[in-house]
Amino acid sequence: MVGNDVKKGKVLLAEPFMLDPNFKRAAVLLCEHDEEGSVGFVMNKPLNVRIDEIVEGFPEFDAEVSLGGPVQTDTIHYVHNIGDLLEGSLKVIDGIYWGGDFDKLKFLIAQQLILPHNIRFFVGYSGWSEGQLDDEMQYGSWLIADMDANYLFKSPAESLWKQVMYNKGDAYTVIAQMPDSVSLN
Repeated sequence: MVGNDVKKGKVLLAEPFMLDPNFKRAAVLLCEHDEEGSVGFVMNKPLNVRIDEIVEGFPEFDAEVSLGGPVQTDTIHYVHNIGDLLEGSLKVIDGIYWGGDFDKLKFLIAQQLILPHNIRFFVGYSGWSEGQLDDEMQYGSWLIADMDANYLFKSPAESLWKQVMYNKGDAYTVIAQMPDSVSLN
């Protein structure tokens, strides 16, 4: 059964002391969540590489590329804010779309109709099989936060987990200030 608070367009925040290196202090944009499973992209694991350096034949383009997750790290995914300009893209929430026609994407970039601040690229993705994410939620591995397009397109990756946690308010503002390691406390 799919939990009511977990749905596409939300942010999954790793609990503060998650040890899994793939998700330590991760902020994951959830792009799909239904009875069959879930798909998302870690927004705050930049790779310090340009998309045109890893995709042959891609126009020169200085857009941020992040590690989207540990699943299928030989694939490229993209999330953008250009909506219907890119056919085949799926609306995640207002102002955030996933995927679309790759050849049209390259054309729009070459024509400078898509600029680096309009799109984020991800190597691989984060995926959960049927019921797996709900189980992890019950175990306390993740917190749910509302998504804001600014998190994806304007916020610096190195402070994103803290920013989203802080924006949840109340006790989460204290959690946001917790150090990465208990030994630093």
